[in-house]
Amino acid sequence: MGSYRHRLDIIADMLRVVNDGAAKKTQIMYQANLSYRLLTKYLAEVLKACLVRLQRKDRCYVITSKGIEFLEKYKKFSRRNKHVEKGLDDLHDKRKVLEDLCSIS
Repeated sequence: MGSYRHRLDIIADMLRVVNDGAAKKTQIMYQANLSYRLLTKYLAEVLKACLVRLQRKDRCYVITSKGIEFLEKYKKFSRRNKHVEKGLDDLHDKRKVLEDLCSIS
């Protein structure tokens, strides 16, 4: 079964592409692994949120200071989220063991 990215994951992937240097739409689309439809949707969102800006002369997108701040905070969030998810998985496993122990054979 595939793993789907959430909104914040997609935005972070896009910002990472742009953070490596000015990027055109196609670069963002391919490197962030997005369909054109999703690229258009999220590009409008990150522009409106001022996470990136368009350099009109060369039609490239560049990250803003707010976008860099987002990436820094996302990295911390992502690390913590993985830790919490692992803890929850452990709890579910322990609950399953307890449920199995009290079930009628």
